[in-house]
Amino acid sequence: MFRSRSKEEKAPTGKVTADLSTQSRDPQAPKGRPTPKRSEAQTQRRRASTTPVDRKEAVKRSREARRVDMAKQREALASGDERYLPVRDKGPVRRFVRDFVDSRFCIAEWFLPMAVVILVLSVIQIRNIQNISLLLWLGVIVLIVLDSIGLAFRLRKQLRIRFPDTPQRGAVAYGLMRTLQMRRLRLPKPQVKRGERP
Repeated sequence: MFRSRSKEEKAPTGKVTADLSTQSRDPQAPKGRPTPKRSEAQTQRRRASTTPVDRKEAVKRSREARRVDMAKQREALASGDERYLPVRDKGPVRRFVRDFVDSRFCIAEWFLPMAVVILVLSVIQIRNIQNISLLLWLGVIVLIVLDSIGLAFRLRKQLRIRFPDTPQRGAVAYGLMRTLQMRRLRLPKPQVKRGERP
């Protein structure tokens, strides 16, 4: 009870130093870095096991992963699956814009066929037909501009009503770019019929 504590502590330290003497590192020397958490150590072990040994294997794996991602993206563009769509097409705002545009008839979607017809008419070496083609060209451009302005106003108004707190940056431009594509060539594929309001 009245023994000094120093005698009790000296005995076990002798055993510890004997056990540690077999180690190559000095037991009093600091480790030099903090002990990693268990989760960090496990993720490092997993990463080390999945990391390819050589550069060719790494390139092969990344190419395979890219091919799988592209295949999923193509399927999503055809089916409208939100999980694998590209970033520019994701989200409820972009989905609404697509449905809003796809439910309407837009003059801009017929721009390419009309441009081909007008180009053919302008090649014909008859003065009256060339004048008609120029007037048609001017009329088509004016109609597309007016239709696009009307669509942009209506779309902006609907977005303000339906998504008041959601960021809508670039949504109207996204919709206008979609109108320039023919309906059957649009990606992601249209999910609503013409006349069916989203």
